Amino acid sequence: MLKLEHIFKIFNAGTVNEKKVLIDLSLTVNNGDFVTVIGSNGAGKSTLQNVISGTIFADSGHVILDNADITYKPEIERAKYIGRVFQDFKQKTAYEMWIEENLALAYRRTTRRGLRWGIRDSERKLYREALAELNLGLENRMQTKVGLLSGGQRQAVTLLMATLRKPKVLLLDEHTAALDPKTAANVLSLSNKIVHENKLTTLMVTHNMQNAIEYGNRLIMMHNGGVILDVGGEEKKKLTVEALLKKFEQVSGTEFANDSALLG
Repeated sequence: MLKLEHIFKIFNAGTVNEKKVLIDLSLTVNNGDFVTVIGSNGAGKSTLQNVISGTIFADSGHVILDNADITYKPEIERAKYIGRVFQDFKQKTAYEMWIEENLALAYRRTTRRGLRWGIRDSERKLYREALAELNLGLENRMQTKVGLLSGGQRQAVTLLMATLRKPKVLLLDEHTAALDPKTAANVLSLSNKIVHENKLTTLMVTHNMQNAIEYGNRLIMMHNGGVILDVGGEEKKKLTVEALLKKFEQVSGTEFANDSALLG
């Protein structure tokens, strides 16, 4: 279980550029939850994921994972049990290295590394089987440099890298936003398959309201640094974009300020 308790995060505190990004935010994510996260521009969605992953620390409050307080654990420590996929598919991959070498780096991130780098046959078999599940033919291109892959292929590899070790929490940070619509739909479908087959606790930030409704068992909406809407179960299944917009306006008292979310 992931819990965030009374999280505050302020950038440039005490200056004319002060920005309160997270304000007394509390959130509980149960094991196996697939939570989609949506919100207006500047609502704090990516900052929330940064606080969970340890990319930045909260100014106050607590981040608790499976009853352990990880609020001030560095990102490199949290990477052992938190996987993350970013919008920019160039992040988290070494473009001059082969597909199998990138997978090996990800697979070994939770283990002590010796002086030997060679990929064992048992590992190579594991990577080939995992790649085959993507249905992209990459299992036959394991010694292709990642930099030569298309955006969709590379993002699929990045997703695989983040989930090879079945993390306790998977963070998807607008991971399809830089892809064309057809490729984005394929990567989303693949993400959904991996999350459900591995029962991964997942938070997916998206700019697309329809995707937020379609995927996951729970939806939260953020505004001005806090969670203003949290729906799940049958209520979520019955949501429409129009109904979601209406709920946002009722709770926040403002119109939703993100054109791309409305356009889908």
